[in-house]
Amino acid sequence: MAMKKLALFSLLLNLAMVLAIVLAIVPKTTGEGYGGDDDCGDLLGSDLFKDICPEAEAIIFARVRLAVFQDTRMAASLLRLHFHDCFVNGCDASVLLDDTDNFVGEKTAAPNLNSLRGFEVIDAIKQELEFVCPQTVSCADILATAARDSVVVSGGPSWDVQMGRKDSLTASKAVANNIIPGPNSTIGNLVAKFQNVNLSLKDMVALSGAHTMGKARCTTFAARLQDSTNPNAPEASLEFIQSLQQLCSVSDGSTLANLDLATPETFDNQYYVNPLSGQGLLPSDQNLVTRDEQTRELVETYAQDLSTFFQDFKDSMIKLGRLGPVTGTKGEIRRNCRSVN
Repeated sequence: MAMKKLALFSLLLNLAMVLAIVLAIVPKTTGEGYGGDDDCGDLLGSDLFKDICPEAEAIIFARVRLAVFQDTRMAASLLRLHFHDCFVNGCDASVLLDDTDNFVGEKTAAPNLNSLRGFEVIDAIKQELEFVCPQTVSCADILATAARDSVVVSGGPSWDVQMGRKDSLTASKAVANNIIPGPNSTIGNLVAKFQNVNLSLKDMVALSGAHTMGKARCTTFAARLQDSTNPNAPEASLEFIQSLQQLCSVSDGSTLANLDLATPETFDNQYYVNPLSGQGLLPSDQNLVTRDEQTRELVETYAQDLSTFFQDFKDSMIKLGRLGPVTGTKGEIRRNCRSVN
């Protein structure tokens, strides 16, 4: 009996130590305003969940860390989910809604279909939060926090996530098709789409740094495969393009390539080094250094200065997270992120 009590005590002590470690390293979440435009919506005060759901941050962080441990690509996927959500009518978790017989969501929009992933991770987080503190933490706040935590567990910077978003009651496949930047975008097209949601050219270049993680299908960079016929292409890029041609030659288009050739599982500034040597994977990535002096200067700055990139990326992510959030009585806190209540 004494041995059983000792074993139980040891188990409880270990669990307490694990919880303490998680709480110590979990990034800070806040509801304090960023100072953006007034039309971006009003997020609630600081320490929003401190009293009503104190476990929220630790639960999200632990689930994200586990998901990335099991599949390192998941970090990029969760970050991308937040981006695709916010670009379409603001950060309102509309991207998570499933299609039904009388409702069309955004999951089947061209930029999202067979591309977005990580929905099951958000489901798991929501299920646990609903058990601990029902209808308290919105799916939109989960997406914003999970995006930040994905960067953190991959070696990137942390930032304060403003909280208090509500979940939308609807979605827009048409807007998703028209407004989300594509992999073949020109600089002019990229700038226009970012400015359409009140994000600047600098924000666009900084947020493009998210491509330092993750993968892309051969179909998304097919235009780059033609660059080996360009006599003016850098020597290093010709070798890179030829390697891509070999990779995709035996593919139906679904083969994946690393967006960052050197450190695909680490959040760093290597993404900006690649296009300077002609090794940007997506046409839109390579265009940042070949089609515009302003964007090239920023790429060069970020390639040389990791701390500057981290700071600008954090600032731009906070601005992204404030895009038109649903607040007050205009939305709800879903019990299931895939459907309205």
